[in-house]
Amino acid sequence: MEPRRIAADTYVFEGAREHFTSANGGNILNSGFIATGDGVIVVQSGPSRRYGEEMRAAIGKVTRRPIARVFVSNLHPDYFLGSQAFADAPIAALPGTIDGIRSDGRAVTENMYRLLGDWMRGTDAGPPTEPVLGATVVQGGHRLRLMPLAGHTAADLAIFDETTGVLFAGGLVFSDRAPTTPHADIARWLLSLDELEALDIAVLVPNHGTIRTDEAAIGQTRDYLTWLDATLRASAEAGLDMNEVMAIEIPERFSVLSVLREEFTRSVAHLYPKIEQSVLPRVN
Repeated sequence: MEPRRIAADTYVFEGAREHFTSANGGNILNSGFIATGDGVIVVQSGPSRRYGEEMRAAIGKVTRRPIARVFVSNLHPDYFLGSQAFADAPIAALPGTIDGIRSDGRAVTENMYRLLGDWMRGTDAGPPTEPVLGATVVQGGHRLRLMPLAGHTAADLAIFDETTGVLFAGGLVFSDRAPTTPHADIARWLLSLDELEALDIAVLVPNHGTIRTDEAAIGQTRDYLTWLDATLRASAEAGLDMNEVMAIEIPERFSVLSVLREEFTRSVAHLYPKIEQSVLPRVN
């Protein structure tokens, strides 16, 4: 793993714009760290113990300062399953994320073993140890705004470094990659994007996709989610079944998004049944 410097003291490990496969070892997210004068802030620990260990070794080549804290943005496996490599530091997350990992962490980990095989050797699901609430904290000269948001999941932590203008957007922003929706509430997600768009962003780090020096990825994510929600609702109103919805043509403007058709198909499975229930009248 090779860290890329994106701002003062700030580095990112860039992942592939793909699904989890045994070929990529689960390395599909952009994790990162801030090497402050008072210790290292880690953002996302990765999808496996092996990933976390390699990440920590790479951090050690940049700075010898200790790990001060690890932040986990949500309950999805690639955000927290590398935390064993940082067991000597506080692992911090929103209370909703901690509860979700306590509830579903074992099942999520078993699924990752099925997907990635030996890449997951020795990985266990441990919940974060420190709850995070909305606050602004100063760490070694970096002023970090911890933003408790929601929509991609029930609890999404974004971290905005007011010192450098770097936004670690977690799973709320996807850049040139189709969003994932297994725990999505699109209405809440769009409200969270409004809050992020109001920030004075110099560098935007989505957890999946291209790192940007503008806010275009927020608009891209908003456009896709708005289209997705409207399309599913119109389909339910028209009485389409799930297979018919999955075959719908996707607008050309979204062709820049990797894994587009696969994620759209998954989103239909995730979201359409509930939308159907809200639209179709009861006849009993």
